Amino acid sequence: MNPAPIPQRTPDTLLILLALALLFAVLLPFLPAGHFEPGQPLSLATYRPAGEPMPLTLFSSERDTPGVLNLFFDGFTSGSRDGAAIGIIAFLVVVGGAFGVVQASGAVDRGIRRLVSALGGRPRLLLATLFVAFSLGGAVFGMGEETIAFLALLLPLFRRLGYPPETGVMVTYMASQIGFGTSWMNPFSVAVAQGVAGVPLLSGMPFRVAMWATFTAVALAFTLHYASARRAPAAAVDDAPGPAPRLGWVDHAVLLAVLATVGWILWGVVAGGYYIAEIASQFFALGLFAGVVAVLGGRCTANQATQAFTDGVRGLVPVLLVIALAKGLLGLLGGSDLHQPSVLNAFLYAAGGAIAGTPELVAAWGMLAAQSAFNFFVSSGSAQATITMPLMAGLGELVGVTRQVSVLCFQLGDGLTNLVMPTSAAMMGAIGVAGLGWLAWVRIILRLVLLLLALAAATIALAVGIGYD
Repeated sequence: MNPAPIPQRTPDTLLILLALALLFAVLLPFLPAGHFEPGQPLSLATYRPAGEPMPLTLFSSERDTPGVLNLFFDGFTSGSRDGAAIGIIAFLVVVGGAFGVVQASGAVDRGIRRLVSALGGRPRLLLATLFVAFSLGGAVFGMGEETIAFLALLLPLFRRLGYPPETGVMVTYMASQIGFGTSWMNPFSVAVAQGVAGVPLLSGMPFRVAMWATFTAVALAFTLHYASARRAPAAAVDDAPGPAPRLGWVDHAVLLAVLATVGWILWGVVAGGYYIAEIASQFFALGLFAGVVAVLGGRCTANQATQAFTDGVRGLVPVLLVIALAKGLLGLLGGSDLHQPSVLNAFLYAAGGAIAGTPELVAAWGMLAAQSAFNFFVSSGSAQATITMPLMAGLGELVGVTRQVSVLCFQLGDGLTNLVMPTSAAMMGAIGVAGLGWLAWVRIILRLVLLLLALAAATIALAVGIGYD
């Protein structure tokens, strides 16, 4: 008898990022680097090539001289409490631990069972409602990293309904990025880009609202089709009427606390200006409350509640490693400071030079492609807008592309490619929480991303054709 075939496995995400880092380390002596002169308007004329390749060592104690063996350390310690990597890593640690305690109380599982029993045969309506809500969240207040916490909350529900975990990523993180990339008022991308480009804030709103509705409808249709085609047959058992578990006072208290925390987060993001540090505090409060209630209600001991927090953090360690390595990879290329020599600045200069002197529509498409590619290196919408818009807006005017269209190229290139860029800490965090590797996620979502990029190109062509300004 022939031996059973060894199952094929895709490379681990850490292996992919490490291979990229080693490739760049080999190529770094041959890659151009440069900077833009400080105190001068950002333009092709103010770019200065570096006189020598980017410095590279095996290890280094200096942040401006990255070492190959320092990738993890530099990645872990990069950023601030409000950004990648250290801010998002700390955020995930607190959220993972808090949800570990909430899960240990048993309230979420029992509540989901009752919810599934009450849903009947309408899970598609639930998916559609959540998708539109998260798309609006991305469009209105730039929801991104925050969706990781909601995804962790909703994954048990999707499992109960028989949907694969990637459905949860689509309904939460993916939907938010569709809204983020097609927004008419996102304060972290559109508003920043319009301000930098000298365009009146929130101008051009009707065109963008129609664009948001179109892209959201296309992505929602893909999600519903995918989820229905891959729904587990056993889900029919969950939909069938039957006795649901009774909820005790512990269940009611914890579930009400979960709902109150969600409302608190929404209020904080919209009205209070909260970001990941404040949201992490909110989830820590939820975990602390759930632990106290579970102990008082006899669901677990104090030691078990503490262990549940530790177990929740332990489950996210692979995700934290991926985020750190992705940020270390960017540091290897010199970082994103316009006024310090880096490979990223040379890339920006080359992209700007490539579109200069081309026809209007070709130039606009080139700007869309350049923004999409640059998002690999700088996945933050506000950072990318600050870095690229002064140059792109000026270059666009040289070939007849309005500044409003330049902003449109930025937001579509930045937002849509966030769905697949392995250097996006938020995306890697979301798929990590769902237990997906990067290649597996790309295989699932690639057709939709290509469709959305084609739709983006058509949208840019329409904007150029009507003189969108």
